[in-house]
Amino acid sequence: MEPFIRSDQFHFIQSQAQILTNGHASVSDIDVLQALKSLAKEKIFALFPNINEEQQQVLAPILTIEEKAEAVLAQLKPYVLPFPTVTEQTLKKLFPKAKKLKTSFLKEVNWEGISYLSWEDLGSNKRFIIAPYENKLIGLQGTFNPVTKKSICALCHQYEEVGMFMTEVKGPQQGTFVKRGNYICQDPQACNENMTTLDQLHHFIARNK
Repeated sequence: MEPFIRSDQFHFIQSQAQILTNGHASVSDIDVLQALKSLAKEKIFALFPNINEEQQQVLAPILTIEEKAEAVLAQLKPYVLPFPTVTEQTLKKLFPKAKKLKTSFLKEVNWEGISYLSWEDLGSNKRFIIAPYENKLIGLQGTFNPVTKKSICALCHQYEEVGMFMTEVKGPQQGTFVKRGNYICQDPQACNENMTTLDQLHHFIARNK
């Protein structure tokens, strides 16, 4: 069967699995546990409005979790969709004005574990972001300066160590530009692991593309 679970959906399922394990560790009331399972099933299956019977069978073991979720989650990983292919040519197309972009990091990316791709060019103090948006890849670039406090990340919407990502977008009048700043996670990998929906990511792209 073909993969059908996005990375953010997998992380959402992971969070529901944790709720179930916590429930079994702290609650003995059978009715309460059954309610937790029913709620988890409703939330998980709502992620896939066009789910077929075979896909339902793949997801069903999640609802049997009582103590450890690792083995069940490992069975789901082959069904996680990889991030769209990114090559050196992709980078040149998305960032035509950026010179000498390094591509060696692409070999180390866990493509099934990300909802967006991000890296920093330390020489120019810029951060680059690539994400699917409206059926195509969008590239964003801006300056990035870490801050010494935690805040809500504009991408994963979690309370993390962040930095200010500053971009320039076209202004209301032709030839004008407006600077926009957003706090985003310092660690893109942790940010991707936090992401359980694409809503905030899509909102971020819409504001900054």
